Amino acid sequence: MLLPILAHAPEAFFTNGDDERLQRAWAREKGLGDDKSLSDILLAQIEDHRTDVFYNLDPFRYGADFVRRLPGHVKRKFAWRAAPGRVDFSGYDLVLCNFASMRRIWEEQGAKTAHFSPAHDPELDAIAENRNRDIDVLFIGGYSRHHQRRRHILEAVAGLADHREIVFHLDLSRYTSLAETPLGWFGPLNAVRRPRAIRKVSVAPVFGRAMYASLGRAKVVINASIDMAGPDRGNMRCFETMGAGALLVSDAGNYPEPMRNGETMVIYDRPEDISKTIERRLNDATWDAIGQAGNRAIREEYSKGRQFERFLELV
Repeated sequence: MLLPILAHAPEAFFTNGDDERLQRAWAREKGLGDDKSLSDILLAQIEDHRTDVFYNLDPFRYGADFVRRLPGHVKRKFAWRAAPGRVDFSGYDLVLCNFASMRRIWEEQGAKTAHFSPAHDPELDAIAENRNRDIDVLFIGGYSRHHQRRRHILEAVAGLADHREIVFHLDLSRYTSLAETPLGWFGPLNAVRRPRAIRKVSVAPVFGRAMYASLGRAKVVINASIDMAGPDRGNMRCFETMGAGALLVSDAGNYPEPMRNGETMVIYDRPEDISKTIERRLNDATWDAIGQAGNRAIREEYSKGRQFERFLELV
């Protein structure tokens, strides 16, 4: 979310194009009727707003075919993408991402790219002030067949549950959900079933403000990159964890400033190292000092103001 959206600036318009209730409510207000597709409604919103710059966080949903239908007053078309997979970016002026390895993938597919980073959400400032935290180790994220490396990391951390408060908010894939029914006990689905230790500390997934509330209860938050992520690090969970004032414990890789091992966050090299790393920081209470240092660094280096200045440079 860019600064003008958060500030409710009159020149900015935001919508979740896949939110059917939201989109159809707007269409009814404008007298468009109920026969329009969600794409048609989004195009009508762009035309009504007289948009100069179209910034899309979901180019997989709104690809080249949609971009070609944009009205002529749209002068710049930007997309954000930080996940692997083939996407038709033709029609977009720039594809934005903070991972150099991902940008190389898009460039090989013919896209023009530019470096652009997430920013600290000021909504987390009040949450970061809480230092009386009842969750020792927290993980929030997906769990699927693409997360075999993550599985080993989470299983190691779950082993601390006999004397630590461990909470995993897992968003399970449909394959994992099926694998944990009687139908999935045999055959290929067996590989995506959660180990018992992970299931014991797993609770329902959380999003939005509920996720922020959980981050504010945690001393340590684990970041475990997916198997396809490559060497680059600095995904959204890193920004959210540091923004919430928790200690970020993450896997080794190429991190942006100011994510510095032992100063503003902590890195582990191998899944089997993570439990000792966490225990050390909890036992000597350095989770608190490093968590606060990380919060200060992310607020200063990655403010919404700086982010929007960079966006305007790209425009």
